[in-house]
Amino acid sequence: KRYPNLKIAYIGSYDGLEATIVQKEQDIIFFPLRVQGFKRKLSLHNFKSMWLFYLAVRKCKGFIRSFKPDVVIGTGGYVSGPAVFCASRLKIPTLIHEQNTSLGLTTRFLAYFVDVVALSFAIKLKKVLKNPKFIVTGNPRASIVANASAKNGRDFLGVNNREIVLFFGGSRGTKIINDVVIAMMPKFKNYPLVDFVLVTGNIHFENVKESIKILNSRLNFKIHNFHIYPYLDKMPDVLAASSLVVCRAGASTLAELTALGIPSILIPSPYVTNNHQEVNACFLKEKGACEVILEKDLTEEVLWKKIDGLFKSKSKLHEMKKSALALGKPFAVFDILDKLESIALK
Repeated sequence: KRYPNLKIAYIGSYDGLEATIVQKEQDIIFFPLRVQGFKRKLSLHNFKSMWLFYLAVRKCKGFIRSFKPDVVIGTGGYVSGPAVFCASRLKIPTLIHEQNTSLGLTTRFLAYFVDVVALSFAIKLKKVLKNPKFIVTGNPRASIVANASAKNGRDFLGVNNREIVLFFGGSRGTKIINDVVIAMMPKFKNYPLVDFVLVTGNIHFENVKESIKILNSRLNFKIHNFHIYPYLDKMPDVLAASSLVVCRAGASTLAELTALGIPSILIPSPYVTNNHQEVNACFLKEKGACEVILEKDLTEEVLWKKIDGLFKSKSKLHEMKKSALALGKPFAVFDILDKLESIALK
């Protein structure tokens, strides 16, 4: 909106999601690269990664010289490494954005070359505290959900003014979270004025429906306050309407929860690079914004004990909400844009 005639080019992986998503956008030029990440130990894999990095830098030089950008932005993934490094060598203003609460390998490397390192959260590292190029802007995802409507979320779910506990495991869902929530279902009758909402993920929805059908046939009472969805188009609005969220600890999720000030129980995925979701979750817990359950410890009893305890101590929920809001950066996208303008003008 600020730059209606802006031209955008995206440098991404040949076989990543961006190869499909970005190329659907007619106004964005897509430059593909073939790269792979580095492992944090000496291996033949890393020798191949270095060779691919070298080839990618050479290719990026051609891309960048043909496109002539005013600024180049990286988002912390290994694909952004050669693009941002090359731009910095060509004296083009550069910014790298770190989404997580710890610096990834690509961010650590590029921090020596870029003009600005934009952080999602205030990370207390010596490298960060002593270097003025590190600034805390937040994650742009926070700005997208900042104006979400709790009323619209309640209307979408049809729950009026009742409290909501929302469970989800990412855009594709998570089987272990689905299974534990189904096992907890009989306990939902203890809170008849609370609606429990499970977003299963499309690939799990039919199996979850069948499991619930089997469980219902064994119960001698009906559960009326449990709702399942394969996917929520109105996820930001439903998040805004929720009193408590149980979910993974990805960077975008943390940005949304803190922008809206939503208390959470985080179950970090152990299957991500450098275990960054556990680091994310522990960061929020240290700030008083969430509770954490590691997947290896996740059971029906453990999760219900956390939920039950929080609803019996509304003061704790209120404090978690305040702590989450204090971490939120709803103006993140504007702060990043302002910084891009300042380095471009230099």
